[in-house]
Amino acid sequence: MKSEKKTKKTTASRNIRRISGYARPYHKTIIVALIFAVLYVSLTLTAPVLIGFSLDKAVGKGDVDFAGIWNILLMTAVSVVCASVFQWLMNISVNTAAYCIMRDLRRDIYHKFNSVPLRFVDSHSHGDLISRIINDVDSVGDGLLQGITQLFSGIVMILGTLGFMIFIDPFIAFIVVLITPLSMFVAAFITKISQKQFREQSKTQGELGGWIEEYVGELKTVKAFGYEQESLEGFEEINQRLLVCGKKAQFYSSFANPSTRFVNGLVTTAVCITGALGAINGTISVGMIATFITYANQYTKPFNEVTGVIPQLQSALSGADRIFSLLDEEDIPSDPDNAEVLTNCRGRIDISDVSFSYVKERPLISGFSLKARPGMKIAIVGPTGCGKTTLINLLMRFYDINEGTILIDGKSIYEITASSLRRSFGMVLQESTLFNATIRENITYGKPDASMEEIKEAARKAHIDTFIERLPEKYETMVAENGANLSQGQRQLMCIARVMLVSPPMLILDEATSSIDTRTEIKVQQAFDEIMKGRTSFIVAHRLSTIREADVILVMKDGNIIEQGSHDQLIEKGGFYSELWGSQFAPA
Repeated sequence: MKSEKKTKKTTASRNIRRISGYARPYHKTIIVALIFAVLYVSLTLTAPVLIGFSLDKAVGKGDVDFAGIWNILLMTAVSVVCASVFQWLMNISVNTAAYCIMRDLRRDIYHKFNSVPLRFVDSHSHGDLISRIINDVDSVGDGLLQGITQLFSGIVMILGTLGFMIFIDPFIAFIVVLITPLSMFVAAFITKISQKQFREQSKTQGELGGWIEEYVGELKTVKAFGYEQESLEGFEEINQRLLVCGKKAQFYSSFANPSTRFVNGLVTTAVCITGALGAINGTISVGMIATFITYANQYTKPFNEVTGVIPQLQSALSGADRIFSLLDEEDIPSDPDNAEVLTNCRGRIDISDVSFSYVKERPLISGFSLKARPGMKIAIVGPTGCGKTTLINLLMRFYDINEGTILIDGKSIYEITASSLRRSFGMVLQESTLFNATIRENITYGKPDASMEEIKEAARKAHIDTFIERLPEKYETMVAENGANLSQGQRQLMCIARVMLVSPPMLILDEATSSIDTRTEIKVQQAFDEIMKGRTSFIVAHRLSTIREADVILVMKDGNIIEQGSHDQLIEKGGFYSELWGSQFAPA
């Protein structure tokens, strides 16, 4: 238990240091904010002294110095106005630094998304990852805005008021300093209790974000299966947990401010009693007692403000913990220093004794070997889960193999830069991915500098040019998020046009025509036949009619190639492929 507490404390300290590292580039802005804080507090502390002087000028019966009081009030008004201006400038400086830090955090998280292995992204809820870059960074930003502001002005306020109080009456100042630390002990105790709840609150917020992201993204499926009530119940369960831990966090943390204010009330009481006795003995004037009471309140005010923002600070630390746990994830191993850039790729692929598993306890592919030569059409068929798409992920280095070798043009894929390897492949997947951009920008995603003639030619080969030309803005028409304003077939044709434009030396077609009608499929298949000439092509298919003309058909089952050959050879053999063919084309 003690080691767990020590670990949490160490983690919080490390996170604070790392946030401080993000603040270091903006130290000039922070220093300027500190200067404004000193000016703001200095002028704020001047007002009570001036008010005390004015009271002393009006204490005697029939002996009121109106001229002196007027001058003092004028000076007080000027100091208050100037203090407000400096406080405003301090807040601007703090906001600038805090929002710059938030920007840098979001930038680093976004870059991290591009450098972590796909295994990490696949094993975490996308909504939770989105929550870290939005909600958790916002929590850190709110904590910075509150914390820095209170820290700057609070330290200067404490030191300034302490100096003035010692100057006026050291004994009363000693009493104030003696009682005030009680509020810090109370705040520290409550902080320990509430910290766990704030950490749980951040975690549950990420879980809720993941649920909502999945629900909104798959709303059609939810409605199609009438799953609204079950989905609502799942949402309510997470939302209720968030309510409970949020209420606990706020409940425990809400004790901090009233508790410290109670201690501060004791301070004010002690000052009044001690000051009254001093005034009776003639050691302090009535005006200075009033000044002292004001200073005592101002001395304790920073403690109140710090405890008042404990919820934001706790939430910020919890958010920082989730942010830095993401940033600390291992990156994809970088290319070795001697890695070569794959140029003039011919498309000769040799796969030898490759083994792979997503989970060590559950082997998926074992002892897989394959030789592919330039211009070959290699079809991969087999039941769902046999490893067809996994093989594509290994070729593209989305996942690293456990054993064996994969060579392209005689070079290991791990001796080639990942970027040049992936540029050598053109992929059309079953799930079409489009971006919230124009049709032209979506087609040129892999070749941004393509000319308009090249774009139109690619669209023509993909048989989507007629549809695009009928649109009001043609190629400048905006595509909604993930192509929501297009049909599934149109989205897939757009992705095919994207590959047509790049014209890479190797192709991967993973159910590339699954959402296209039969007539269009014939035309697109003709376009594929044209683009596949001289290129090594991998065709993953469930519809066996699309791979009948393949040079080699690999029949996979349980991660192994159980049959290999042309369509006619496999049919004649009468094995597993023949059974698959018969199940699709046998008469009813």
